[in-house]
Amino acid sequence: MTGGQITALIGLALVVAGLVLLRWQRPAWYWVAFAAPAKLVRIVATYRSVMEACGLTEPPSRIRLAIAAATNRTATRMVPRLTRFRITANGMVLRIRLRPGQEVRDFQTATERLRHSWRAHGVHIKALKPGWLQIRIIGYDVLRRVVMPRTAVPDLLAVPVALRADGGVQIRDFRTIAHELVIGATESGKSVYLRGLLKGLAPQPVALVGIDCKWGVELAPFARRLSALACTPEEAAELLDALVDEMTSRYELIRSVQRLTRDTPLESFTSDIWGLDEDMRPVPVVVFIDEVAELFLTATAADEKRRDHMVSQLVRLAQLGRAAGIYLEVCGQRFGAELGKGATALRAQLSGRVSHRVNEETTAKMALGDIGPLAMNAATAIRPDKPGTAVVGVSSGSWSLIRSPFSSLDDAVAACNEHAAMTPHLPSLDAFHPDTTLSALALVADKA
Repeated sequence: MTGGQITALIGLALVVAGLVLLRWQRPAWYWVAFAAPAKLVRIVATYRSVMEACGLTEPPSRIRLAIAAATNRTATRMVPRLTRFRITANGMVLRIRLRPGQEVRDFQTATERLRHSWRAHGVHIKALKPGWLQIRIIGYDVLRRVVMPRTAVPDLLAVPVALRADGGVQIRDFRTIAHELVIGATESGKSVYLRGLLKGLAPQPVALVGIDCKWGVELAPFARRLSALACTPEEAAELLDALVDEMTSRYELIRSVQRLTRDTPLESFTSDIWGLDEDMRPVPVVVFIDEVAELFLTATAADEKRRDHMVSQLVRLAQLGRAAGIYLEVCGQRFGAELGKGATALRAQLSGRVSHRVNEETTAKMALGDIGPLAMNAATAIRPDKPGTAVVGVSSGSWSLIRSPFSSLDDAVAACNEHAAMTPHLPSLDAFHPDTTLSALALVADKA
């Protein structure tokens, strides 16, 4: 072997090593520069054969049959028409025109066959309008190393919390889905999800309220940004009463502004706080409840009476809080009907569902059972070595696999401390305002 050949082999080996390193460290760059063009060529070259193999073709039309008979040829089956494509940072998007007789469900059923045929990491189908659909092809595992896009910035009561398996950004929008249930076992990523929410809401004109029956160890570090904090079931019961009173006063304000008379302008009518003038609109309130199961546990008859009252107030907030600008983020390791009276009624009001890895199928069924069996199976299949991975869904039936970016406790606390001056003052919650002195916070830690 000559010296030139050896040099060429060394150069080739370095190029291959560089591509492998680029694919591992910067998968988006590798995809756009090398993998996407090759994948596009494969899709175009095998499009007809893949459609036929996946059963996504239709018999030829009468015109095609007549032309084939006139020319003494065999009429081929009609395939859905690929009209355009677009390469993205994590895959590509195909726009498809359906043939008569086809429906979106045919393609949704064939997603796994399409994924294997085109050697893709994932295939997601979305209906655009009658006769048109979108096929989103994912080129690599976007959840292996979560990198949130720069365009994912928080808005009022809308916080980017995770990346979806289809490459999109999961937005926790409280005005769209007022209340949410978040469950997950220890070290599943539930606390990281909660930190991301607190970090995103900290710079917003929003009142944050915490109920943490683990003596406040989860939420006490964010005390400087909290308008109220309850650390025991007894304090939680009193705080829930205060929140219901606050909700009642807001409804009275809305009713007083409506002035239901014959001469009232139509634009003055409103049924929630967002229809009020900005100068009189109450500040939105987001209530974080950590370890919700602790609110249901009882040891004595007195505890049962307090529990029943507390759960009733919580269900009342879930049913009526949205219009008053009071939103619930209910978190816990487990949540099932065995917790007792009111658990199922509360779950029915929590439209948003996020299930991280859980220790039992019952909890996953309670959270995702009414969404669909596929969502529940996906939640129980989450591996322990994938913290932050979860199944997110809504009670309407749609769901997706997501993973939250890692957010350390120090970063979340720093964000809350930086925006501590934005903590709204709610007179009805003054009695529950956390003491943010160092001695008070140390006392909470000692109790834990």
